[in-house]
Amino acid sequence: MNIAEAAKHTGLSSKTIRYYEKEGVIPPAKRSANGYRLYDVGQLESLLFVKRARGLGFSLNDSHELLLISQDPRRTSAAVKQKAEEHLLKVNTQIEQMQKIKDVLESVVGECLGDDQSACPILDKLSQG
Repeated sequence: MNIAEAAKHTGLSSKTIRYYEKEGVIPPAKRSANGYRLYDVGQLESLLFVKRARGLGFSLNDSHELLLISQDPRRTSAAVKQKAEEHLLKVNTQIEQMQKIKDVLESVVGECLGDDQSACPILDKLSQG
């Protein structure tokens, strides 16, 4: 399957697929006689795995590590669980930070009259820090 077909099959852009290949996330594609990249089923499955992991917010590096773990017949679920727990902690921290941002924004937006006057609690909050 060429890169355009692989992109269509995975929902990833050709640029992303080339990047994942360059970064060693997937093994290099074989080349056709005319130099076009050719991807096999295993590479497509790997691309889809990484796409799903990235969709859950794992970094590219963590996604690659999970892919390698998934391909290791000697793997233990403990290694996967530890990585997922670490990621969940990061996600919870990000949610807390976003909730604080939301609370501040709701507060200043609620205080702003949005009229023709120059006074604006939103700008005041940004000016005060």
